[in-house]
Amino acid sequence: MSVEARGWPIRRRLALLAAVETVLLVAALIAGGVALHSLTAARTHLLDVIAPQRLAAIQLSTALLNQESGVRGYQLGRQPAFLVPYTDGVRSQGDAVTQLRQLGAAPGTQIGDDLDAVLRAAAAWQDAAAPTIAPAAPPVTAAQVERGRTLFVDVRTALDTQLDHLTAMRDAGRSELNAAARFLNAMFVAVAVLVLLLFAMLFFGLRQVVTRPILRLAGEVRRVADADVRHPVHGSGPREIAQLGADVEAMRQRILDEVAELERAHAMLDRRTQEAEQSNAMLDRRTRELERSNADLEQFAYVASHDLQEPLRKVASFCQLLQRRYQGLLDERGEQYIEYAVDGAKRMQVLINDLLAFSRVGRKPGEHVVTDAGALVDEATANLEVALSLSGGKVSRGDLPEVRVEPALMTAVFQNLIGNALKFRGEAPPEVRVTAERDGDDWVFSVVDNGIGIDAEYAERVFALFQRLHTRTAYPGTGIGLALCRRIVEYHGGRIWLDTEAADTTFRFTLPAREAPAHLAPAHDNEETA
Repeated sequence: MSVEARGWPIRRRLALLAAVETVLLVAALIAGGVALHSLTAARTHLLDVIAPQRLAAIQLSTALLNQESGVRGYQLGRQPAFLVPYTDGVRSQGDAVTQLRQLGAAPGTQIGDDLDAVLRAAAAWQDAAAPTIAPAAPPVTAAQVERGRTLFVDVRTALDTQLDHLTAMRDAGRSELNAAARFLNAMFVAVAVLVLLLFAMLFFGLRQVVTRPILRLAGEVRRVADADVRHPVHGSGPREIAQLGADVEAMRQRILDEVAELERAHAMLDRRTQEAEQSNAMLDRRTRELERSNADLEQFAYVASHDLQEPLRKVASFCQLLQRRYQGLLDERGEQYIEYAVDGAKRMQVLINDLLAFSRVGRKPGEHVVTDAGALVDEATANLEVALSLSGGKVSRGDLPEVRVEPALMTAVFQNLIGNALKFRGEAPPEVRVTAERDGDDWVFSVVDNGIGIDAEYAERVFALFQRLHTRTAYPGTGIGLALCRRIVEYHGGRIWLDTEAADTTFRFTLPAREAPAHLAPAHDNEETA
């Protein structure tokens, strides 16, 4: 029997079923959309037009009643303070009328005609009351009081009519809203019934056309998988199931071919495993050699720095002894030569110490602990107390987070950055501000000062070893401080840069945030001032 004689394929059956159900669902959804639109329009009209109109009408009624109370109180007591409710009511009346006009109380509409009637009655009453509340008006007469009462009754009548019409409009809007809600609920029920019908048709159709042929095919596949891998597999039923059976049979043949290939691969894998073990042994040996080399380099750095500093100390000491012993006996040039020798020896000692500190970052890692960054800034500021006193500067900080760092190294970063701000100062006393803000998984620290600044073209050069932008006579130093800061920050998993777009000199660096939300130090503005 040919494949076409077996009837429609599964794809065509499902396509027909999906088309019919889609038409029904689209029709139901369109009707539901219309109902939802009607519901939204009714709700919007009720909440955004009718309800604000009633509130404005009540505000207008309250304003007119306050005016009437103020007029009556002034007529009886003749005290200017009694007119405050009247003046406030006039202002509230204007606000309420403006709001009603904006909400659709235009002439020719029901609410507009009601508002015009209220305003006409209110204007008549206000015109009659105006002479009685004038500053130099004579005492009010009984006739004036009676006329005012009569005119205000007309105002009340107009207000009641307006509120009755607005109440009727509100009730009509509620009825429309309820009708739209009922229609929308009916559409939801219709959609739910259609979905359930689709599921039922799919269940019984798939059971007859798909499930039974697949179960037969699955039985043959289990037979192959459990016992007889050489048993052929044949699919039956719709053409898709038959094609699936053919694919399974092709896969069975391919598995048989790959089993033989796998056996050959196992033999090759055994050989490669032996080679990998030999390679791992060589890698371990090279790792141990590298660790030993690093230890030797660390020992060499210590010995070199110690052996270099000892003769430098002797040179500096003897030069100072010569300076003290023969001060006044040598000419000016001789004393200048001695000063050059002492200064050179001292700068060499500072340079060796800075190089040793730079080389040790990361070589002997200390314990990373959770530390309040504010305390580190305070410690760095305390270390710079003499420089602060001499420069007349001040250091302030915002709320700083807790970070996981080596406290000694991170204190050195803050001390270098703040020290540079005090060193490269302008004419005004230096002011340094340290802040931090969260940026994703990092904390971004900022050290801002009002110093002489750095040109953008040197933004990267300042972090290189021995890079100086000024002569030693202008500003002392070895040119290692910022390089040390970069090494420490990168050792902690962050990065440091000069913000060339900031108005003041601004160095920023990042540190990874703790896994839990960082606890900020108590809000304060800590300052160290000369």
